[in-house]
Amino acid sequence: MDEVKMKEHIVESTLLEINDKGLKFTMDDVARRGKVSKKTIYCLFDNKESLCMEVVDYCFAKIKESEKQVIEDKEMPLEEKIRKILIVLPDHYSDVDFRKIGSGKDKYPKVYAEIMHRLNSGWEPTIALLQEGIDTGLLRPFPIPIFKSMVESSISRFLDSDELVEAGIGYEEALKQMLEILWDGICNR
Repeated sequence: MDEVKMKEHIVESTLLEINDKGLKFTMDDVARRGKVSKKTIYCLFDNKESLCMEVVDYCFAKIKESEKQVIEDKEMPLEEKIRKILIVLPDHYSDVDFRKIGSGKDKYPKVYAEIMHRLNSGWEPTIALLQEGIDTGLLRPFPIPIFKSMVESSISRFLDSDELVEAGIGYEEALKQMLEILWDGICNR
């Protein structure tokens, strides 16, 4: 297995460990799950924090790929595009609880800061779709920066809080419910 494939394999194994144990996983856990040696992991990643940063990069790259597919789909109606892009998650990650990655903000502040940076940037395609929705009359006119802030704040809260866990609501379900509530506020009915 070449280095790029091995890194991806380790990152995928780490994601599964995070989903099971949050950031309390060990490098031994990743090695066991990925059926690789711990030495191999340390040859590719300096430490657990660098591995977690790679997980964040990998996840957001996959999210951007999914976002691009939505945007480039010529057959998809505008309403569906807007709804999908606001809560885009790659199919492969629909069972990953991203709250577990955000749970380590005290122990891994750089990782958490990178997650927040990624959530708050790269909105240009979404903003363009929202503007198209307003221009075509699908959406009522509304201040896009406020809407963007509301979505970012909601996702940030989902990552920071145990409220959803205590209520038995998964991350993906929370995103869908958030979208339904916000959609009612912007949809031109």
